[in-house]
Amino acid sequence: MTGFLTRTLGRLGTVDHEAGELKQDAEKAGCSPISSQNMRSYVAIHGVLRSVTLRPVDGVSALEAELYDGSASVTLVWLGRRKIEGIEPGRQLTAHGRLGIRNGGLVLYNPRYELGA
Repeated sequence: MTGFLTRTLGRLGTVDHEAGELKQDAEKAGCSPISSQNMRSYVAIHGVLRSVTLRPVDGVSALEAELYDGSASVTLVWLGRRKIEGIEPGRQLTAHGRLGIRNGGLVLYNPRYELGA
């Protein structure tokens, strides 16, 4: 049982460390944390893509990506797109757009973006 507890606490420490690094990266990119953004405002957010999926939205194909910055996540949705070169899990990017809510979660539709290194 002690080994399980040690491994679990070690993973939690790693998650906190990664979140801290992501917050610093967002600051360096000149962006505020996702969690501090106001609804319906034009935002510039920076983080890492956790997942990328192809999903139809109201009968239209849409590429969706979850962007996480250490404080919160937002779903980026590109309507009418099946694939965008460079949009893949693990990639850092800065996204610009109007922040909204969909199904209780934060969303940016057709954001302008810049891929990180």
